[in-house]
Amino acid sequence: MKAVEQIKFPITKEMELFEEKFKDSMLSKVPLLNRITYYIVRRKGKQMRPMFVFLVAKMVSNGKFSERTYRGASVIELIHTATLVHDDVVDDSNRRRGFFSINALWKNKIAVLVGDFLLSKGLLLSIDNDDFDILKLISVAVREMSEGELLQIEKARRLDITEEVYFEIIRQKTATLIAACCAIGAASVGAEEEEIKKLHEFGELIGIAFQIKDDLFDYSESNIGKPTGIDIKEQKMTLPLIYTLNNCSEKDKKWLINSVKKHNTNKQRVKEVINFVKDNGGIEYTISKMKTYQNKALAILNSYPDSDYKDSLKTMINYVVERKK
Repeated sequence: MKAVEQIKFPITKEMELFEEKFKDSMLSKVPLLNRITYYIVRRKGKQMRPMFVFLVAKMVSNGKFSERTYRGASVIELIHTATLVHDDVVDDSNRRRGFFSINALWKNKIAVLVGDFLLSKGLLLSIDNDDFDILKLISVAVREMSEGELLQIEKARRLDITEEVYFEIIRQKTATLIAACCAIGAASVGAEEEEIKKLHEFGELIGIAFQIKDDLFDYSESNIGKPTGIDIKEQKMTLPLIYTLNNCSEKDKKWLINSVKKHNTNKQRVKEVINFVKDNGGIEYTISKMKTYQNKALAILNSYPDSDYKDSLKTMINYVVERKK
């Protein structure tokens, strides 16, 4: 059984019903919107975020869940989908999960409006059902995601990102939404405030480990046996590079910064940067950091009694750091 199927196994029925409810939550009186949202639903990803909501809800409540859990999962997926649609416009990207992006098919103006529509649908789903605790958790996540993106843009211009700033960027950009999933899962079944906070931290730890793993892909062999170097080409400062910059001679530091700033489209130079980072401990250090976050998340999980849901979450954490793409 594949890892994702294994993770989903204890919540298979809930995920099937969720897909129907999620589809319904996007309905509109505008035919064009319905055509676009149908296209989005048909090309869904692994749906890891709703899985977090259901698995956490069931783990903390001994297998119980409620309509609020479905609404929480739908809110998360609506907001997440809205951010992806907007991201493709910001990044001028024509592909998403191997298919044409919304902006490639319907242009930027419509893509931005569709993103806004999905965002408002998510917020209204909470407001209409008086799920104000869920609304607060997701609103904080949206604010932090925007701040994280802008902080990264600001710092990328100067290439002066410290390790501390890097972790703040990935906490906001990536980890905050997974943290919201876990907190919403717990809140949806009436968990106490203390437990909601603990599971929020749990999600944050997994989210940080997830992003570190993504950063490592830039230095690993691609399908054609070559490191990708995409982050370097885009002048993104990731942990392997930050560590190497902080632990090399002044001369090498100047060469690295110059390479990323002025020669980032030169394939040979990018390859040299990748090799320099590998030879100077950047990869080993990054892997050890990722494992620290993985172990902290597992430690929180181990405070819960054994169950299929706990096992699935454990598989999820390990999948995050061991996945091949």
